[in-house]
Amino acid sequence: MIFATLKEVLDRARAGKYAVGAFNINDMEIAKAIGGAAKEERSPVILAVSPSAIKYAGIEYIYEIARVTADNSGVPTVLHLDHGTSFDDCIQCIRYGWSSVMFDGSKLPFEENVKQTADIVRIAHAAGVSVEAELGKLAGVEGHVSVEEKDAIFTNPGEAKLFVDRTGVDALAVAIGTSHGAYKFKGEANLDFPRLENIEKLVNMPIVLHGASGVPKYVLDKAAKYGAKLPGAAGVPNDAIKTAISLGVAKINIDTDIRLAMTAAIRQVLAEKPEEFDPRKIFGPAEDAMKAVAKGKMQLFGSSGRA
Repeated sequence: MIFATLKEVLDRARAGKYAVGAFNINDMEIAKAIGGAAKEERSPVILAVSPSAIKYAGIEYIYEIARVTADNSGVPTVLHLDHGTSFDDCIQCIRYGWSSVMFDGSKLPFEENVKQTADIVRIAHAAGVSVEAELGKLAGVEGHVSVEEKDAIFTNPGEAKLFVDRTGVDALAVAIGTSHGAYKFKGEANLDFPRLENIEKLVNMPIVLHGASGVPKYVLDKAAKYGAKLPGAAGVPNDAIKTAISLGVAKINIDTDIRLAMTAAIRQVLAEKPEEFDPRKIFGPAEDAMKAVAKGKMQLFGSSGRA
């Protein structure tokens, strides 16, 4: 298999006390940027593909883009289904050569999440494919959220242990206060690190942090300079990421930061060179910007030089 499994990569990361970035890819330019960053940093990498990306690009196209990216990078590369919400999502990717799938049953009742996840684990493991699952619901969280509200959406440590024991998953995504998108917090970032520490001790396996983009100010400022309107966007600070890694997070999902870098670079070219219509000269700078962001994440996560 040209792709490494998620279990192989994350077990090494957990033992080495670093994390591996999972970067969402939708097209050739994004994949080249991520693969190029991994090659230059000598970092293992996870190419994450969502069901919507498969619908957009076509499963044959996105698989081949990922395959060539992995081959050219020369580093351990996982091809991972991100947020598969159905049995069919996962089975389709297993059949097409994915080395890892995420079944996201976090919106299901606990027992149904356990049942469906266990069924997918049984099939995936028979094919040599790793499985990530999720427990808890990611959402935008403010610092004043009460304990009762937090318990309704954050991962319950006791349930996490029961879930892992009954499903046999290889990695568990948890909800501790991050959220998807560019608007994660209003005010100061407030992640529940005691909850994370308790979960890690109970499940004794690689923990995954979704919705972990930093939404860097320099990228926002550049995008805004050339016309983007993203008032109030805020992400997870670097110090919080380092703390999460120290407490057992071994996989960190990044999508928004890559999108923002791409958008800012394209806006700059179109604003400064309105006569330009060569897509290579429009997307080329965007690829460079995305690669720079990805390299920074690999350095932050401690995965540089770990390939």
